[in-house]
Amino acid sequence: MLINVFDAHLHIFDPRFPLSENEGYLPDPYTIADYRKRMSRFDIDGGAVVSGSFQGTDQSYLMAALAALGEGWVGVTMLPVDASDKQIIELNRAGVRAIRFNLKRAGGDIVGLTMLALRAYELAGWHVELYIDGSMLGSLEPVITKLPKLSIDHLGMSDECLPYLLNLVDRGAKVKASGFGRVSMNVGAALRKIHTVNPEALMFGTDLPGTRAGRPFRDADLSIIADAVGSDLHRVLEDNARAFYGLPAKDRTLEDPESPLRKASGEVPTLRLPRSELPTTPPPDTLPLPIVDH
Repeated sequence: MLINVFDAHLHIFDPRFPLSENEGYLPDPYTIADYRKRMSRFDIDGGAVVSGSFQGTDQSYLMAALAALGEGWVGVTMLPVDASDKQIIELNRAGVRAIRFNLKRAGGDIVGLTMLALRAYELAGWHVELYIDGSMLGSLEPVITKLPKLSIDHLGMSDECLPYLLNLVDRGAKVKASGFGRVSMNVGAALRKIHTVNPEALMFGTDLPGTRAGRPFRDADLSIIADAVGSDLHRVLEDNARAFYGLPAKDRTLEDPESPLRKASGEVPTLRLPRSELPTTPPPDTLPLPIVDH
């Protein structure tokens, strides 16, 4: 049977719209048709199209993608710090719901970006999606904690950032369970810790097409998530992201209890646990993956 998914992190590289080289590299085209073909085994009921470094602050591709995808899909864009209130409001009407700060590959004026984020939140309720190297997370934590709504891409990228990441999760930050082929960490252990601190934190994303990743998304990545979060899988695959992006909750009254990725029906959902009370016994290891930029 098809598995229900809200894909909270994917990229579209439509050759009809401009792309800019990043460190001399341009991605191959990856259209909505390509995405749908790749994910045909899943019941995709929405997702978040995320602007990448190759698209800069261009909005044309994103507007076209959201119009083609329709209901249940939202956009995550990059904006210059001097973007007007009018532009933010117009983008919000088109389905954009967040700003992405690409501090890993694009850098930027963190103070200016923070002011932009606060303005976008006041105008349209947008949150910030942060793509950042784990080594930077600790030094920027005082600034990051000033953001009213926040999610972190790709599990924060490395085990080095996990203590800082868990602090943010304890305060309400969300984390993309995405890009497993980009990270340098014990993915299963990180998922367990994040989920234990806040079961509403993790949001699944394919990160397709996985440009310059060590490997792109694999269907088996869902099994890694299922092993880590148990009977809360529906939260990670759909509910957490739908709530965070302001979309209607999923009706589960007719859901098949025998879904292949669900745990035994006797399991109870995970309750939130303060970070200071995390278990000290390490979970079973998963294979660490090499860290790769995009």
